[in-house]
Amino acid sequence: MSSAVTPSASRQQIRQQIRQQRRTLTDEQQRHFATQLLQQCQQAETLGNAQHIALYLANDGELDTQPVIDWLWQQGKSVYLPVLHPFSKGHLLFLHYTAETRMTLNKYQIREPQLDIRLVKPAHQLDVICTPLVAFDASGQRLGMGGGYYDRTLSNWHRHQQGPRPVGLAHDCQQVDSLPSQAWDVPLPEIITPSRHFRW
Repeated sequence: MSSAVTPSASRQQIRQQIRQQRRTLTDEQQRHFATQLLQQCQQAETLGNAQHIALYLANDGELDTQPVIDWLWQQGKSVYLPVLHPFSKGHLLFLHYTAETRMTLNKYQIREPQLDIRLVKPAHQLDVICTPLVAFDASGQRLGMGGGYYDRTLSNWHRHQQGPRPVGLAHDCQQVDSLPSQAWDVPLPEIITPSRHFRW
């Protein structure tokens, strides 16, 4: 079920509309959708076949990824979280994440692991990067928050289909009919929502 957006809506207008929509979800709806997302992920071969998987912690009404993280830990898989690169502006590092990881708040007030160079996993050594997004369309185009962090992280995938496989995670209400795309946008090969697993 895609959200209706005006065909002439700008990327920023779409961002505002969809972010507002997912913020209005109740705690009960969020728990229900998180459980459904886990069930979809448990059936996804991409995650089942991977050992080193980057995820993110939910923020701003995003799907709660903790149930998926708990399940991956139970499967003996290694989970990594993004950390804002301290001296390479606009880039991410990925740090190994366990239940004991010490956390801090970044400049966007998002929880991330405290920087410890011993825990960094080079992005090209990851198997899968689960990416947050604000909106997506039927062709796999992704609209992020506008910072370009994941576009930069996935640029090698975009150019050569090499490196970690990106998998988008989103509420069903974040699907729109079509997104205005730009040359640097990275279409995703897979997006998992509580009700569907899209593959392109």
